[in-house]
Amino acid sequence: MRGSQRKTFVISDIHGCLVELEQLLTAIPFRKGKDQLILLGDYVDRGPNSKEVLERIIQLTETCHAVALRGNHDQMFLEFLEGEDPYSFIYNGGIHTLLSYCGPHWFDELDFFIGLEKAREYITTHFPTHVAFLQSLPLYYEAADHLFVHAGINPDYADWKNQPIDDFLWIREDFIDHPTGLEQPVVFGHTTTLDMEDAQGTVWFGGDKIGIDGGCVYGGQLNCLEIGPRGYRAYSVRSV
Repeated sequence: MRGSQRKTFVISDIHGCLVELEQLLTAIPFRKGKDQLILLGDYVDRGPNSKEVLERIIQLTETCHAVALRGNHDQMFLEFLEGEDPYSFIYNGGIHTLLSYCGPHWFDELDFFIGLEKAREYITTHFPTHVAFLQSLPLYYEAADHLFVHAGINPDYADWKNQPIDDFLWIREDFIDHPTGLEQPVVFGHTTTLDMEDAQGTVWFGGDKIGIDGGCVYGGQLNCLEIGPRGYRAYSVRSV
C-alpha cells in the first residue's frame, strides 16, 4: 500500500522550545521503525529549555534512529564548553542555555566571567554525554532525492563538500539568492522564513531549496516538513 511507504520528517531550529517540539512530535504521523526523522540543528540558545531539548534529541537518535545535524548555535555552545572565547556564544543567546543547565545562582558572582567558568566546569563535569553528542554531530545528511543541511551550501564551490565549515553553519544570502547547481533540493534551516516572500513563517519553497525555520523562538512557529511518495506536506505548531 502506498500509505506504508517510507516518509521523511524534517525539523529545524528548536532553540530550547521544548513544549513546541513535543507538540509537533505528537502532531506528525511519524512511524517509528518505518519513517526517517531528520533534525537540522540549533537545539540550544534563546529559548528556555536547551538542556531538556538536547536530552530529547539524544533520545530520538537512540530510540528512533533520528539523524541530528549540527547548527551554528550548537557549534558555539560546543566551542564555549571547549574553552574558547565565550563572547559569540553569550551574544547569540547562550545565557539562556547556561540558565537551563545551571540555574540563575551561577551568575550571582560579582565577576560575571567567574560565573561563566563555573558554569562551563559544571556542564562538562555533569553532562559529558551532551558534550560528546555535540562533538559527534555531522554537518550534512545526503539522501538520494534531497540534501539536508543547517544553513545551506556555497554555490561558488564546484564540490559543495569542500566548502568551509562556517558555510554549512552560517551561510545565508549567498546560498538563498543563487542557484545551487544540484539535482536534488536542499532542505535547510538557520534563516527564518518569517520574512521570506509569501512564507510568513511557514515552509518556504524556493525552487532548488526548501527553508523550514519558522522562527519559533521569535514568536513564530516550529515547522516540520514531510517528504513522501506523494510530495511534500507541512506541519506546524505556533510558539506558546
